[in-house]
Amino acid sequence: MTLHFIDTRGQDDSRPTFSSVIVQGLAPGGGLYLPEVWPQYSLQQLDGWRDLPYHQRAACLYKSFGIDFPEPVTDELMARIYNPDPTRPYRERWNHADIAPVVSLDDQTHLLELWHGPTSAFKDLALQCLPQFFTAVIEQRHIVTHDLNHDILILVATSGDTGSAALAGFSDRPHTNIIVFYPHGGVSEVQRRQMTARSAQNLGVFGVRGNFDDCQRAVKRAFEDESFGSWLAHEANLQFSSANSINWGRLAPQIVYYLSAVCDLRATGQLTDGQVVDVCVPTGNFGNILAAWLAKRIGAPIGRLLCASNENKILSDFIQTGIYDTRMRGFKVTTSPSMDILVSSNLERLLFLLSDATHVRAWMEQLARDGVFQVDADTLSRLQTDFVGGWVDDATTLARIKQTYDSHGYLLDPHTAVALELAERERADNPLLIAGTAHWAKFAPNVARALTGTAPEAPLPEPYESMGGFELTRAICALAPGAAPVPENLQRMEHETERFRDVIDSDAASIEDAVKSWVRARG
Repeated sequence: MTLHFIDTRGQDDSRPTFSSVIVQGLAPGGGLYLPEVWPQYSLQQLDGWRDLPYHQRAACLYKSFGIDFPEPVTDELMARIYNPDPTRPYRERWNHADIAPVVSLDDQTHLLELWHGPTSAFKDLALQCLPQFFTAVIEQRHIVTHDLNHDILILVATSGDTGSAALAGFSDRPHTNIIVFYPHGGVSEVQRRQMTARSAQNLGVFGVRGNFDDCQRAVKRAFEDESFGSWLAHEANLQFSSANSINWGRLAPQIVYYLSAVCDLRATGQLTDGQVVDVCVPTGNFGNILAAWLAKRIGAPIGRLLCASNENKILSDFIQTGIYDTRMRGFKVTTSPSMDILVSSNLERLLFLLSDATHVRAWMEQLARDGVFQVDADTLSRLQTDFVGGWVDDATTLARIKQTYDSHGYLLDPHTAVALELAERERADNPLLIAGTAHWAKFAPNVARALTGTAPEAPLPEPYESMGGFELTRAICALAPGAAPVPENLQRMEHETERFRDVIDSDAASIEDAVKSWVRARG
């Protein structure tokens, strides 16, 4: 049975299929797509996944969602994507045979390591998948707009890891081009080089003067500019799409790894019949924790969802009060920069599932107009039934990194440290599963601050302060010899030439001019 999708704002009644939603990305009028119906898994069915490799678990989920690909195609795509062959080129390599393994700090505290992919961040789990779907859709269905055969142009706003993972996934993909916009000065050196040192000709990268929200806002406005879209279609033979987590093709693969983690915990006896596991996720754009909640919705034995924020704590405040307020809220660059986000796009999907399209459309219009909205008491009650919000300051984040290494010999990145800190604060009787979202080496300066006891905004002691990011990573390996080794894909970035150096202003016109310049330069 083919699954159809609905629009969170109720403005698209065409009931598109998976293939259409993947390429379209955003619904007309700015809404997001969600499945019309949801599969349901019993514990017995999930236990049947225990002996399956990760790629087969992923294929099972996609088939249950009724995607409009032949089942053998789905099987082949997943086997190609999640292939842990160690002989693959380092830029394409998974560094663990289980793809997303669960590692235990103790009997009740488990880390879901989501950083074994080609860019060493959790975004790889989806952004190695989405490009393959794009290619399959384009080649099988020959996407047609205005009676022309169009290639795809993907615009991505990133707070760091999405950009590098998207570029890795879409590099040299046929019929697909991608341009990434990142906050200039707001990402780590390793994150920046993972984006700017790419050589494929179908890629573009621009720094933006501003923060992630500025990037995201400008890209969305470019998407909504009909004259710009018409220029792309008629002058450049390109059709817009998105690889941000507003695209359902980004969110669906994230559900897989929570179901997979539950299977692994049950297989080892760490999650028994009658038990549920509380899941804690470091959260910025709300996609990763929403995927955990959707896994619960379709049958995973998950209890509370702990939404861990840094000092940009708008989600924590919202879960506690029902008021989402961006007004007069200072944006802070923190030690966990990939979470430095004030407008969390995927929250809209949750609100639709807790309420309805009429309310969501009104709330999103109010947010765009006034910078604030408040949900009704019934919606807030349903939200608080499953979600707990909390935030962690920078000093406590660094202290958690040091304490965890001293106690367990395990080195956390700052984002995972935020989640582990909140998980420990909110610990109840259930086991805990913490989403480990990035390899520590992507954030070397703040990991070094943690290990040396340096305050978040203070300079590192010498000789560390004088070191570049990659030299500092090697120094951390000496400070923390028990830490996970630095994967080859990160080591090699040090020696690759940065190709993209342009920095632009953070408005839609600048985004559009940058895109036009990039398109014209390619002829």
